[in-house]
Amino acid sequence: MYVVKSPLSDANLKTVSEALQGALVDLVDLALVAKQIHWNVVGPRFRSVHLQLDEVVDTARKYSDTVAERAAALGISPDGRAATVAVGSGIGVTPEGWVDDTTAVGTLVDALGAVIVRMRERIETTGEPDPVSQDIFIGITADLEKHHWMFQAENG
Repeated sequence: MYVVKSPLSDANLKTVSEALQGALVDLVDLALVAKQIHWNVVGPRFRSVHLQLDEVVDTARKYSDTVAERAAALGISPDGRAATVAVGSGIGVTPEGWVDDTTAVGTLVDALGAVIVRMRERIETTGEPDPVSQDIFIGITADLEKHHWMFQAENG
């Protein structure tokens, strides 16, 4: 059932739908991973890493809403349910329990890197069928790459 009629052709809508849904899943998981580590980070850089993690959470949550609303505007029902996120995310397993600050930073570098790779693929696939969605992915990628750089600098 389509409540909202998309201006895109069916073929283009399918491509864009997959890109938006994949981005939503990755962003929801990125927020969860960053928050999990935020609660469990320990070590001499606790405070700075703790605060930096919340910046990633804020970015991921903001953009997950942007992506979900773009999907809805195109007549695509966004799916951010836990089960959907668990099977569709490109982020690896998050450490359990207390996480030392060096491991916490490394985990975020890996998580951000995985999401960035997938976002860059989405930039490529949406350029022709929907430049508006592509523009959203470009903005997301720029902000995630900034976080990626800053976390990489944390561990030198």
